[in-house]
Parts: sequence; C-alpha cells; structure tokens
Amino acid sequence: MSNSMSDHKTFIDNSLNNSLNNTQTPKQQTLLLGLDYGVKKMGMALGNTLTQNARPFDILAMNNGQPADWDNLLGIIDTWKIGQVIVGLPLNMDGSSSMIAKRAHKFARRLAHRLMEQSIHVPVKLFDERLTSVEARKMAWELGLIKNERDPIDDISACLLLQGYLAAPDHAEDIVTYKAD
Repeated sequence: MSNSMSDHKTFIDNSLNNSLNNTQTPKQQTLLLGLDYGVKKMGMALGNTLTQNARPFDILAMNNGQPADWDNLLGIIDTWKIGQVIVGLPLNMDGSSSMIAKRAHKFARRLAHRLMEQSIHVPVKLFDERLTSVEARKMAWELGLIKNERDPIDDISACLLLQGYLAAPDHAEDIVTYKAD
C-alpha cells in the first residue's frame, strides 16, 4: 500500500472507528460501501449511517469495467458486514445518461445478482456522482494527500459519493434483482 493510500485511509478514519465502538446509542447503525465505478479501477469508501461520515477505503483493479477479482469484492462486502452498497452513477451535467453511466448501471445489476447468488443479502443502490472526481482531486491537492496530477483519487471520490448519499439517501435508485423460479 502506498503512502498516499495510507494518507487517504487516515483522512476521515477517526469518526468511523469511534462510531464502531459506540454501543450506548439505541440508533441502528449500517455500514455502507461506496463504489466510484471506473473501467480501469474503482474507488471504495466506507460510510456509517449512525455517524453520517465516510472515509476512503481502497482502490480495486477493474478489467474493462468488471472487477479483476469478483471474489475479493464479494469477500469485502461479506467480511465487513456491509449493510448497503452505493454505486456511483456518473451522469452528464444535464442529468442525461452517459455511456459510462450505462456501464455503471450494468455493473450494479451484476453486483446485486452476484450477491444474491452468494446469499449475501445486501441492497445495491445507484447514486448520482457528478463532479465527485473533480472535487476529490481539488480537495486532495489542498490537503496535500496527492503530490502528482496522476496520483489516484478514486477512493476519495467514493468517499464524497457516500457523503452525498448520506445527505440525501432518498435520491438513490434501488437495484432490484429477481430470483428465477
């Protein structure tokens, strides 16, 4: 793991750790996994519905828009006891669907189907992620998290995606899968 990746993980880490140790509050806590979809790589972030915070987690290698290792992604969801997966939907600025948005939607459907096949009962949702990469790069520069224009910011983008979702969860689109009879 690179230093910048380590820096990203400590970026918003304390709030998540504190919330995982907080058992005194009666509110239901759900751990979220945010995915900033990409053809070559996908940023991942963890969020918490109780604290309403998110933090960068990792960057997953992709092979032409599909995880290079599906078992790794499904294992992360199962091991971390993720309660919801939020996939970023990169719409055009006018709200219309772009080619990459169509691919993200297809990926979300495949993920929901694979989760169902593995009997991992986790809802998958799509959430508008317009400009998260632009905002993530700007923020990473300002905070000194990246030192080069090409340094990866996908996990930070996923974090911003989750923060947007936590602020407006009603704007998410559910991915529904149906079991064949």
